[in-house]
Amino acid sequence: MTSFPQIGPGWTLFLDRDGVINERIFDSYILDWSAFRFTEGLLENAAQIGAAFAHIIVVTNQQCIAKGLLLPEQLEEIHQRMCNELQKAGLTVDFVLVATEFKNGLPQRRKPHTTMALEAQALFPNIDFQKSIMVGDTNTDIQFGKKLGMYTVLIESAERVKEIPDLRLSHLAQLSQFL
Repeated sequence: MTSFPQIGPGWTLFLDRDGVINERIFDSYILDWSAFRFTEGLLENAAQIGAAFAHIIVVTNQQCIAKGLLLPEQLEEIHQRMCNELQKAGLTVDFVLVATEFKNGLPQRRKPHTTMALEAQALFPNIDFQKSIMVGDTNTDIQFGKKLGMYTVLIESAERVKEIPDLRLSHLAQLSQFL
């Protein structure tokens, strides 16, 4: 494991959604707000995490849209409610970027492709990937961060991950111990 950086002014936090912000439902999708459950301790530690970063960007693959299981406006409603609850707890999400195509579909926005990060940087030109952390629970999340030179944090779960992150945690809330 490489040493974890000293977080300071100008840092950006990139977050995957399922398995990081909310409990992941393996082999299924969050199709309405009633199924959305924040991960353990996140809301209690949200203010400390939120205060440490200049930007917080959610980058999430959601092929449930391509599969026709959820309409884009329904997904937007889930994300709006998620952001509202996080903001009440002290963590402001600057933007949610979503890849809605099938795996290997077009356009290739899905992680590990770096498209969503480059879109975030276009929205917030002061984002420096060398001063960014990607938190995810899959190989593609860690690959996404590494391709851009970010520090990577793996949230461990039942997912089998071969990529080696800079840091492994059980829950996003534990990131507060490193800030």
